[in-house]
Amino acid sequence: MKTEPLAGAEFTIYTPEEVLEKIGSHEIVVIDVRTAAEYAFEHLPQALLFPMSIFDPANLPSQEGKPIVLHCGSGKRSHAMAELCAKSGIRRIAHMDGGFGAWKAAKLPYKAIDPHTGSLVLRNG
Repeated sequence: MKTEPLAGAEFTIYTPEEVLEKIGSHEIVVIDVRTAAEYAFEHLPQALLFPMSIFDPANLPSQEGKPIVLHCGSGKRSHAMAELCAKSGIRRIAHMDGGFGAWKAAKLPYKAIDPHTGSLVLRNG
């Protein structure tokens, strides 16, 4: 985990492994800013969907007790949404470095549609 300034906010950057650890200990809220189709196809366990196309920092859940960690496919969209949050007055925001691509490259568990059954299954990278 590293922290840097972003438009006046404290911007924390987590590795996929740190995000997995914090999901397991219920320390963070993970918000996926990819499209609904991307999320439906595959997503992080426990991630909430708030697509970039309708993203509004005013509608984020409270960060009391649990910081928000944004993520997308590569980290570009989540970084842009973190910057939007900072510019809207949110003083603390985070994202996952490398996005879902880095998560899969690290062979971490995720939920995906099984093409044979159409059901959601747990996979590893």
